[in-house]
Amino acid sequence: MDEVNYFMNVTGPEHWIIFDFETTDFIWNVLIWMRNYWWKCFYYTAIYLVVIFTGKLYMSNRPKFDLRNALALWSGLLAIFSIIGTIRTMPELFHILYNHGFYYSICSNSYYTHDNVCAFWSSLFALSKIVELGDTVFIVLRKQPLIFLHWYHHITVIYFTWYSYALLMGTSRWYIVMNYFVHSWMYSYYALKAMEIKPPRFIAMMITTMQLVQMVVGFFVTGAAYYYIKIGEKQCHATTFNAACGLVMYFSYFVLFAMYFYKAYLSGNSRTKVE
Repeated sequence: MDEVNYFMNVTGPEHWIIFDFETTDFIWNVLIWMRNYWWKCFYYTAIYLVVIFTGKLYMSNRPKFDLRNALALWSGLLAIFSIIGTIRTMPELFHILYNHGFYYSICSNSYYTHDNVCAFWSSLFALSKIVELGDTVFIVLRKQPLIFLHWYHHITVIYFTWYSYALLMGTSRWYIVMNYFVHSWMYSYYALKAMEIKPPRFIAMMITTMQLVQMVVGFFVTGAAYYYIKIGEKQCHATTFNAACGLVMYFSYFVLFAMYFYKAYLSGNSRTKVE
């Protein structure tokens, strides 16, 4: 596929191993589908909201399901997926920063056009946002508190991820690596909790802190892309609308996660669960 790319003099990291499935046409098939149908995420999330709130109403007068074994398996598989995703995408980000600098890491989409490994796991990352909606099913069936932060975060992540993927935004390399990394810790924590292994309280605080840091870095990176566009950097693979959406999204996440951090760990009614 011919893809517009303004940064031709680039080499990706030398992966110590590349699997055959990481070099198939899957990455381009997903991209083509996203470019034509990314907007369907609005339909999917509408169904999601109807299902979870109808389910919450349905469960209101019924006993909760235990589902610990199923939750442990679910969280464990997502933890493994996130760990592998981190291992396969993080080297590209470090390579670009070290060899080409911050501007390149923000504006070039070479993570997709010049690195099949990173492109493959970026494709899976975008698709996984639909799979992760299953987290809410466990909350509903186990009759746990369904807070605004949880479902708002899930649906807006899908909107922004799919839209950014369809445009192949340069900033996406940052979003993908950060999210994979944080989810590696978060889903591992969930899996341990489901297996009735109780990690120290500071682990939960550390994960929420990492989420807050992720929002700060995401806001900064998105703001940098917005700045480069505004000063006339035509080679920057980003758009003002996408960047503006990202800034609003990351700011709202930071506020909500900060409020959660205070309620969960600092107030008198603190809890240990990480949302």
